[in-house]
Amino acid sequence: MGGKVVFKEYDPDQLTFLPYKLEELVPQGHPVRIVSKVVDQVDVKPINRKYKGGGASSFHPRLMLKLLIYGYLTNTYSSRKLEDQAAQNVHFMWLLGMKKPDHNTINRFRSEKLSGVLKEIFSHIVLLLQQEGIVSLKEAVFTDGTKIESVANKYTFVWGKSIKNSKEKMKAQLDELWSYAQTIAAEELKDTAPLEYSEINPEKVKETISKINAALDDKEDVDKKVRQKLNYAKKHWPENLARYDEQEKLLGGRNSFSKTDPGATFMRMKEDPMLNGQLKPGYNLQISTQEQFILNYSLHQTTTDYQTLPSHIEQYETLYHALPKAVVADAGYGSDENYGVLQQKGIEAYIKYNTFDQEQNKGIKAFGNDSLHYNEQEDYLVCPMGQHMQHIGTGQRVSTSGYVQLISRYQAQNCENCPMRGVCHQAAGNRVVEINHSLRIHKQIAKERLNTEQGIKYRKRRPADVEPVFANLKHNHGFRRFLLKGMSKTEVEIGLLSIAHNLRKWKA
Repeated sequence: MGGKVVFKEYDPDQLTFLPYKLEELVPQGHPVRIVSKVVDQVDVKPINRKYKGGGASSFHPRLMLKLLIYGYLTNTYSSRKLEDQAAQNVHFMWLLGMKKPDHNTINRFRSEKLSGVLKEIFSHIVLLLQQEGIVSLKEAVFTDGTKIESVANKYTFVWGKSIKNSKEKMKAQLDELWSYAQTIAAEELKDTAPLEYSEINPEKVKETISKINAALDDKEDVDKKVRQKLNYAKKHWPENLARYDEQEKLLGGRNSFSKTDPGATFMRMKEDPMLNGQLKPGYNLQISTQEQFILNYSLHQTTTDYQTLPSHIEQYETLYHALPKAVVADAGYGSDENYGVLQQKGIEAYIKYNTFDQEQNKGIKAFGNDSLHYNEQEDYLVCPMGQHMQHIGTGQRVSTSGYVQLISRYQAQNCENCPMRGVCHQAAGNRVVEINHSLRIHKQIAKERLNTEQGIKYRKRRPADVEPVFANLKHNHGFRRFLLKGMSKTEVEIGLLSIAHNLRKWKA
């Protein structure tokens, strides 16, 4: 038989000789102490300048910053949950000195006071990491991007192509009305010209419809359907065009935006539960890391990574008045513009181009443009059969980012009886090849650099440095969707997340 069961004494109303101190309940080395210590060293003057003064007293910016950073460090992103933690969680209570800001105060501070200044705070913390010898701002950084979903409804989209099609359809219908009116009232419209596409705006369309109406007003044989269409056009078209103009301003060169979060662009999300890559409103997050610490972050509305690198590097230079020795990135960043920008700034580009991996595994594609020998002195290409392809002209190609590329064209002299024609060239006439010599040279340099001993080390290190950071943020800490709307507010969220990530790792 077992002995007598003994329970520890339990009395929830029992008093202690001395009251507990919160200091005693927070262990040394706890992450909340790291947050408090680091934020105490940060200059919060940029936030102070956001306060107007007068009225009731405010919670100190340093206190509010600690609350938000520790909240994001502990996966507490909601302002209401942060309010609860401030009243219930011992670590939050110690951090805030028993102060209890409500959720409205927390949200206003995050949305308004940190907007436009948090990157400066973030950079101060990175500089502290550098002082500790943990990171170096002048060594290589590893850059990559990921898409993060907006809080906006995914069914509230506006497409740039749809707006263009609607305006073209409106122009075509207006041309039909104009042609019809000319057949009946040519005399009344003799001093008026039809609208060009560039003139499709609310004022011009309204004016044109009024002239057509006036010309047909006293005509008895006007088709009833034409009158109905004119009445509809007069009532709706100017209003629709005004809306299209506003939407095009919000697009700002993008192909889409969300009605409920105009800052968000529709992007294909890999994390879709059905793994079919659904289009959802979101933002393109770019980070540069070193030893898995985030040294630079930027948020973009473009769906492609290569367009983000110039401004991302520009921001790095603005924040730290320094540039990294090298940038290591995957083939998504391998463009003529990016290679040129990094070269101009004296940064070594360890960036793959789109066919690098294929060339490593299978060699250069036979009969492809890259397989043709180029004679730089005499400016001609040599085809697979040894025939000279002469330079026949130069043109320009503008990328989606607005970057102008110089394109040289070369043509073979006689492809008609060539035994290689079937595999080399199938179009009519002699083969014509277009070459971007700037990109060709950049690719040669990139290939040589990536295959050096240092390049191979960087290529192996890149997936282990930057990619785990995204995995940590999204999967370990559950941040797959923004809580706030608009570029300025979502940038604050990413800033808080990046600071929290660095402090979490610093402690580890």
